Amino acid sequence: MSIARPAEGDFLPYAAGYINQIPEDISPLDALRTQPAEIRAVFANLSEEQAEKAYAEGKWTLKEMLLHQIDTERVFAYRAMRFARADSQDLPGFEQDDYVAHSGANARPIASLLAEYDATRAATLALFESFTEEQLNRRGTANGGPATVRALLYIVPGHERHHLNIIRERYLPII
Repeated sequence: MSIARPAEGDFLPYAAGYINQIPEDISPLDALRTQPAEIRAVFANLSEEQAEKAYAEGKWTLKEMLLHQIDTERVFAYRAMRFARADSQDLPGFEQDDYVAHSGANARPIASLLAEYDATRAATLALFESFTEEQLNRRGTANGGPATVRALLYIVPGHERHHLNIIRERYLPII
């Protein structure tokens, strides 16, 4: 299924960086389907200690980054569901650093985090695959700005691609 890219005005400016992570010739649904293998490959040979390492002082650990991915995906999928159902209430933003600080990610085994990631991704895929073209075009307001369901469909895998790039560039070289 070919899904047109969101148009300017369908998302807050910061989200363009995530949307642009999805190549023109790749469906965002396909990106959502293939990313779990990439995440699993990152964590496959890491010890618990390695996954609790940050690349610099004050930066998140790999476990924290993974749980951040899960939390963010849930928030964006929830927004998409609300907008697809024509909910016109403004939705608040969320403070990612507060979520991470209170996540307890480093106290959890990698296997537990990956199981939660898999369950979240399965739910996200089921939701986004259910949307009609009309629902993809519905819009709402979140974090003080516009968002369409279509934009959120691109933002979720784009956000993950952004973090996979950071993992490859900054974390894996020091592990």
